[in-house]
Amino acid sequence: MNYNKKQAERGKQTMRVVAGEFGGRKLKTLTGNNTRPTTDKVKGAIFNMIGPYFDGGVALDLFSGSGSLGIEAVSRGIERAVLVEKNFKAMEIIRENVAMTKTESAFQLMKMPANQAIQQLTDSKEQFDLVLLDPPYAKQEIVKQIELLIQNGLLSTHAIVVCETDKTVVLPKVIGQLNERKRQDYGITAITIYDWED
Repeated sequence: MNYNKKQAERGKQTMRVVAGEFGGRKLKTLTGNNTRPTTDKVKGAIFNMIGPYFDGGVALDLFSGSGSLGIEAVSRGIERAVLVEKNFKAMEIIRENVAMTKTESAFQLMKMPANQAIQQLTDSKEQFDLVLLDPPYAKQEIVKQIELLIQNGLLSTHAIVVCETDKTVVLPKVIGQLNERKRQDYGITAITIYDWED
């Protein structure tokens, strides 16, 4: 096995849907540095903090990567998820993972940058109960994007916003009507959860 092949094998992660309707099913991931999949351990921890199960609602996964977080949300009871991803190869992986669920009608795929998606969703007057923000660590505009979601009326009055960042990033305790509920570190990753407060 040559060096490059060894590196590729090391980079592969086996990912699954952790719980719910699709629990245990394998998910494909994009190899290379284009996406940074949320590990199953961190994904399970996120949903234990915010759910772990839901009775309907609409989710927005603004940096979908493999679609793992949005698919997990639907598996756990979210009625519909909008999956946004600008990378062509990543979107192909998302399509395959969504097809695995055999409930394609529960997903809306948007191949475009996050800020463009926010504008299009604003025009459609969509509102979200759960927002998942896991941007590339080096290109974060999380605060700006949350402010846009609030200003454009895209969050429901009981919305939960989940941010996944490098642990060196400290987000504000309050962003508009959102108050930090909890922050938890997992290795190099930090999870910050916000709730809507009237």
